[in-house]
Amino acid sequence: MTKRLSMLIAFLLFPAVSAMATFSIVAIDPKTGDMGVAVASRYFAVGTVVPWAEAGVGAIATQAGVNVGYGPRGLELLKQGLTAQQVLDKLLQEDTFGSTEGRQVAIVDAKGNIATKSGGSAWQGHKIGTTWSAQGNILVGPQVVDSMGKAFDAANDDLVEKLWAALKAGDEAGGDSRGRQSASILVVRKGGGRNTNNDRLVYVNVDDHPDPFAELRRLLNIAQRGNYNSALNRALTANKYDEALNAAEHLVRYDPLNASPHVTLGFVAYLAGKQDQALAAFNRAKGLTLPNQFMDLWNAASGQGGNGGGRGAPATNAAPAGGGGRGGAARYQKVLEDKAFVAKVLGN
Repeated sequence: MTKRLSMLIAFLLFPAVSAMATFSIVAIDPKTGDMGVAVASRYFAVGTVVPWAEAGVGAIATQAGVNVGYGPRGLELLKQGLTAQQVLDKLLQEDTFGSTEGRQVAIVDAKGNIATKSGGSAWQGHKIGTTWSAQGNILVGPQVVDSMGKAFDAANDDLVEKLWAALKAGDEAGGDSRGRQSASILVVRKGGGRNTNNDRLVYVNVDDHPDPFAELRRLLNIAQRGNYNSALNRALTANKYDEALNAAEHLVRYDPLNASPHVTLGFVAYLAGKQDQALAAFNRAKGLTLPNQFMDLWNAASGQGGNGGGRGAPATNAAPAGGGGRGGAARYQKVLEDKAFVAKVLGN
């Protein structure tokens, strides 16, 4: 009871001093070189303070008695060729803002080296895996970081989703002992971001929300749809149909009740030599639409006209990814030439 009372008093007296009562994970995907940070806290806009990352350089989480300067300075030192541990040592040596006892910092560099220091109030600590470090302070207990590491390793997915799985597991294990407020996921990849000269593959933030995890998941789905739509178009242009199929499957995963990505999956699965999967995808799209709406989507994707939806169908009001216009006709010509297969799809 005394411990709980002291924590409550601390919370009331110091509600916004620093990113305390926070749990995070820094990680690298050795196959792709992607690096990132996921973090959650009973703290306003934690994504503006804790996560720092630069493609080809490293990722840093700075929290607890947080010195925000550890983020940009740490990345600068990593670019100079220092390892994660050397950077951590130097950051602590250079710190002129009082005691470093309460600092909690985790760093992963582009070579996969990891260094972590844990400070802050109990429970505080960290756990390091092969490609990640999970850490937190003012948590319900060590089960939070333990659960994060297990979830990260168990997730057979891209780094974005592995970080999400870890963060969600930490929350489900009890997370921040004070509750929830904000969350963030940052992942970097060279040239992986939207538009030109942007290495932020994903950077989604929930600054202040009663259920930050549900909101983070909603935003993450939007971000991932954009990423996999771009990946689909690149793969189709290069005639890499297995890669295109993987992207199309992800588009369905992130928008399962929208008929449009199912139509895309149908065309791409056929090109990848999987006619059964293609037919199943087209049938699923038909099940989500009225007959005229499905034909609109089919025609829009294959370049044969159509408006990609039809009135009264907000879930299908966009042309399928990867097709449309003359490009769709060219990309999916092989499908259209298979009259027997087309007859199965259209019921002719």
